[in-house]
Amino acid sequence: MSQNATPQTARTPGAHRAQSGEHFFDLGQVNQIMGGPTYSPVFGGCVEGDRMIVAVMRAPAGKHADLHNHPNEQWIYILEGHLEFTIDHQTRIVGPGGLIYIPAEAYHKAGATLDGDCVFFTCKDASHGLHGNKLT
Repeated sequence: MSQNATPQTARTPGAHRAQSGEHFFDLGQVNQIMGGPTYSPVFGGCVEGDRMIVAVMRAPAGKHADLHNHPNEQWIYILEGHLEFTIDHQTRIVGPGGLIYIPAEAYHKAGATLDGDCVFFTCKDASHGLHGNKLT
């Protein structure tokens, strides 16, 4: 970052905001945050850019998020374990290599199966932060 550049702040509380000239990140080492503090037990490293938000999250075995949505679309790619995912009245168990698409505003919930934690890569557009809104 140049001496005169003003650091950008992240939209998501606690997330790392990529700065000018910063190009390489270790998602296991950047700030570890909750993926949805009021509705989800997932946690991990999160980096935000100008137009994209990426994170590697860990869902603890047998723990599930509450039904929620967010104004930005999202992709989830399963790296390890299995995620039980519900969206649009469909529930599936998705394992390594599985990809899930969540349209903006779609209510959904997920949780790792009892057989172990689930680790996933997720990507959202940066029109909003990482966190969503719990259905009340």
